[in-house]
Amino acid sequence: MKSIEELDVFKLSHEMTLRIYKLTKAFPVEERFGLISQMRRAAYSVPMNLSEGSHRLNTKEYRQFVGFAKGSAGEMKYQLLLTKDLEYIDENTYNDLRSNYERISQMLTGLAKSLK
Repeated sequence: MKSIEELDVFKLSHEMTLRIYKLTKAFPVEERFGLISQMRRAAYSVPMNLSEGSHRLNTKEYRQFVGFAKGSAGEMKYQLLLTKDLEYIDENTYNDLRSNYERISQMLTGLAKSLK
């Protein structure tokens, strides 16, 4: 089995975490303990849960952590909609990021299925 760092879903979710950190630097300062913090946590939760799950003792536990990662990807989808509607990001940025999180979600579903 590949190491977690070799999986495309891990690579993409790590890339997206870096993008979310850079993006949120431009958000209003009053969002520091609100939306910025929440978005960063949801973003890094995806690769973090994948990494933790891959180091568990059995595939049932690993699959559970893939589910946690998928939940965080879903959380990011709403947070992106909110930031677009608050006009913190433009439509193009929203569409690009949303598309990437849709892809991550699909990849996580595939990974979960492979762990049955």
